[in-house]
Amino acid sequence: MDPIYRSLIVCTSHADFPGRPQKTGLWLSEATHFHDELASRNLPYDIASPKGGPIPIDERSIDKRDTANEKWYNNPMFRQKLEQSVPLSKVDPAAYQIVFFSGGHGALWDFPDNPDVQRITRYVYENGGMVAAVGHGVSGLVNVTLSDGTPLIKNRQLTGFSNMEEKLLRLGEEVPFLLEDALKEKKALYSKGLLPFITYIEMDERLVTGQNPLSARKVGRKVLEEMYEK
Repeated sequence: MDPIYRSLIVCTSHADFPGRPQKTGLWLSEATHFHDELASRNLPYDIASPKGGPIPIDERSIDKRDTANEKWYNNPMFRQKLEQSVPLSKVDPAAYQIVFFSGGHGALWDFPDNPDVQRITRYVYENGGMVAAVGHGVSGLVNVTLSDGTPLIKNRQLTGFSNMEEKLLRLGEEVPFLLEDALKEKKALYSKGLLPFITYIEMDERLVTGQNPLSARKVGRKVLEEMYEK
């Protein structure tokens, strides 16, 4: 009988751009597509955020033509977990074998310097679990150090939202930093797809990252493949 792995899906609590009225937050499909893969094996999960409570969702990401969005945003349990997310400060990382950082621009503000993001990631990784992230969610890995002081992402193959993608969205001046640059500064071995906004993932041991929203499902599949098929 296959083991049951519990996942923690971490979402942003940050909703505001400093220079424009339009709101940001979670890019919904990054959570729903990843979760859709977990649901294929009926895996238990929780949703957490830096502040806890309702997850702000980027309105541009609520695409009704997206079947996974429609399915899970209208699923009572998933919706309740989004609206009553667990504060990261209350998360016991020993309960999880998978931690996944979903993106949306909001993550750039409240993931990188969050001590609970770092605590949870360190524990899950050092205890044999999988650490995964997609898009701006990869910003949660930028400042994680392991118990021996080694930066988690140093000399590791990974990806994340690219400078070109930020430029094409015309949000480069709005964000606190460019994720691609930050990853390179931390000596990550950053790579990206040949074209912007196409599916692209990287894997390095138990670290799986996706470049953009279209990569979330593939990240989920890779995580499950590593957990169940090795």
